[in-house]
Amino acid sequence: MTSIRAADGDQETSAVRTRGWAASVTMAATVFTVVTAEMLPVGLLTPLSSALHVTEGAAGLSLTVTGIVAAIAPPVLPALLGKLDRRTVLSALMVLLAVAAFAAAVAPVFAVYLGARVLMGISIGGVWLLAVGLARRVVPEHAAGPATSLIFSGIGIASVLGVPAGAYVGELAGWRWAFAGIGVLSIALAVALRRYLPSLAAEQAVRLRDVGAVLRIRQVRVGLALVALIVTGHFAAYTYVRPLIEPHTGPALIGTLLLAYGAAGVAGNFLSGALRPVRALMIVAGGIGLVAYAMPVLGTTLAGSLVLLVIWGFAYGGTSVSTQAWTHAAAPSAPESSSAVLVGVFNGSIALGAFTGGQVADRFGTTTVTWLPAVLATAALAVLLANYRTAARAAESSSPKVSSSFSGE
Repeated sequence: MTSIRAADGDQETSAVRTRGWAASVTMAATVFTVVTAEMLPVGLLTPLSSALHVTEGAAGLSLTVTGIVAAIAPPVLPALLGKLDRRTVLSALMVLLAVAAFAAAVAPVFAVYLGARVLMGISIGGVWLLAVGLARRVVPEHAAGPATSLIFSGIGIASVLGVPAGAYVGELAGWRWAFAGIGVLSIALAVALRRYLPSLAAEQAVRLRDVGAVLRIRQVRVGLALVALIVTGHFAAYTYVRPLIEPHTGPALIGTLLLAYGAAGVAGNFLSGALRPVRALMIVAGGIGLVAYAMPVLGTTLAGSLVLLVIWGFAYGGTSVSTQAWTHAAAPSAPESSSAVLVGVFNGSIALGAFTGGQVADRFGTTTVTWLPAVLATAALAVLLANYRTAARAAESSSPKVSSSFSGE
């Protein structure tokens, strides 16, 4: 009888483990979808702006609007959601994303499309909020780290593959079908979340004083400054990558070039995961800065555009994993608070980058937007160098044998 009970217990444990990993994979797919939805206009900017009769700079504002709403939503939603089961909330957020995507797909005018992007921002911010710390609730404690990495791998993969996939669909069937595809995928994931996630009771929300405590940590502030510089600079130019390279490559090759960017980004994502955060972020900032300085000169041919996009994708592909690693190392005892702050700054930087790039593109021409990431990436490298020296001196004064996650040793 004892052996039978033990066997039953092992089977039950195995079932729980399997369900937990299925939930993690489903959440990774959910994160991939919301990030792809947010970034989708990047690969569709030219046909989208033409169809809705606005400038490319104005069309790029749709990223700004979504980023602002996604940054504001996380601290506001917990009070509105109350004690609702978080599994139900996640499913509802994906249904909301589907409604927003379908609305964008049929939008007759820019105002309707912009309204759809506001709804997307609510969904994206809510999913970000609930994804943080979810792994530890669906898998055994010893597997929480790998499961968290799996869930957030959806960010990096979406950032580098979602846009080219959308561009391909847009090229083959039209930009509206790309948004419709997001709608279909969101409905499927709403069902999958109900199927694979366990019931998730509401936890205590991150309080403002918790956020304030995290912000008093110097390395957290440094990390957020790096996020603001790198992500703002990146999206100032990347939002307008299609009109930037299309005159030299032609519309038929946009999807292929962005796919090369995406493949390089996946490689950069995995490489950055194996490096210390400071070294990974040096590669990120250095690569983006190099491309930004070289684009006006070398990006005027198909071959030049391809090479620069591969370098750009490889560099930026490591941004999500390296900034998450940085904030975790800076505040290991407060992962929820540090992640909430990181999400807000990341999405706010997307909004600021898209807005600033749009203003520059409309006033001075699309080709000038690359100077923004050039300056901001250089500033990020300067911050990294100054922080490296400070952290190395602190580690040396405390103990010659102590290495710092922020000194790269």
